[in-house]
Amino acid sequence: MQIGQLASATGLSRDTLRFYEERGLIRAERGSNGYRVYAKETVQMVGYIRTAQKLGFSLHEIGDNLPAVWESAAPDQAIAALLADKVSVIDQKIAELNTLRQDLLARVPAGCPMAQAACARNRST
Repeated sequence: MQIGQLASATGLSRDTLRFYEERGLIRAERGSNGYRVYAKETVQMVGYIRTAQKLGFSLHEIGDNLPAVWESAAPDQAIAALLADKVSVIDQKIAELNTLRQDLLARVPAGCPMAQAACARNRST
């Protein structure tokens, strides 16, 4: 399958597919004419990449985890473990954001800590 066919099958641009290839997320062989030739399974791989992105995984994370999933004897278990790990990361971020929110709310009634310095400066002029 050539890049135009892959683009049509996945709904992505040729540039995006080339970018994925540069990042090592997908692979192509070169035909005798020098054109990229993708395996049919690449459509499924691109679908996996797009879904993982929608679920909050960065391309770096996807690239790091792709071999473990693709080559796993139990891909369902590999995916489940990745998703569980991502949920843990999100839960930690939510906890950190809740703490930050509470800190911000606690400071609202305190006013500006620089107010006294500003008032002193204005009185001296």
